[in-house]
Amino acid sequence: MMRRFFLFLSGNQRVRRWMETSSASKRFTRRFIAGETLDDALATCAGLAQERIWSTLDHLGENVTSLEEAERSRDAYFEALKGIQARGLPSTVSMKLTQLGLDLSADACLEHIRQLAARAKAGGGGIEVDMESTAYTDRTLSVVERINQEISDVRCVIQAYLKRSAADIDRMNRLAIPVRLCKGAYDEPTSVAFAEKRDVDRNYLALMKKLLDQGNYPAIATHDETIIGDAFRYARERKIAPDKFEFQMLYGIRRDLQRRIVDLGYRLRLYVPYGTAWYPYFMRRLAERPANVLFVARNLFR
Repeated sequence: MMRRFFLFLSGNQRVRRWMETSSASKRFTRRFIAGETLDDALATCAGLAQERIWSTLDHLGENVTSLEEAERSRDAYFEALKGIQARGLPSTVSMKLTQLGLDLSADACLEHIRQLAARAKAGGGGIEVDMESTAYTDRTLSVVERINQEISDVRCVIQAYLKRSAADIDRMNRLAIPVRLCKGAYDEPTSVAFAEKRDVDRNYLALMKKLLDQGNYPAIATHDETIIGDAFRYARERKIAPDKFEFQMLYGIRRDLQRRIVDLGYRLRLYVPYGTAWYPYFMRRLAERPANVLFVARNLFR
């Protein structure tokens, strides 16, 4: 019911116009979205860098409907990489393959990713490929493996709520592909995903330890304070140096916990979204899982 409600709001033009013009709603969403322009996002990343926090830029938009749109998305990331490199920021870029045309042409999408990975590597950086629903998991990992073989410096995302993820992480570790481990946010059937939070958390911890032991510079992406504490303890017990992995969190969420991670000497990278497509992004994020609504509400002022 909650999911259908937010999906309805996402498509309601009156609600959208109010959200996009209301000063109150803009203040609320600006907490989680860096702004509508690249300059806004780069300024945010520069500010984070002064606080010893790294970043990864997400130019909002996905599931494009034409190859021309896919090319514009690619070009937006070219500009982001150019801005990152010109300012010497400790930043990467994160993108969804549907944003680069995966639904329209697998070959075109692969070429766009290839170009972006090459540009990032030439500037001394890398790219991160976001994960979408299970309709795209195999195709996404296939593209990541191809780019890793040709260019390297590409990180993929594995979702802990999927039952297949242990096998996927074993394969990524064998190929030395960096992984960002997250819990997962899409609405998936119980045939492929764990439905109970305790089962997702249990799997996350097992996968996290596997990555810390065997992975290539993994990213532990979570706002779960208990899991972060477990990561601290496990790293100390196994004598894993703080520069062998990083934590990742969403921009605007749990700023108190972000500060603690950095103050303890660990690396932290924030996922920083920007662009004019912020409204559908924000509403879809709430719609994907009802728990997201309560999560945002609980952590708004933390």
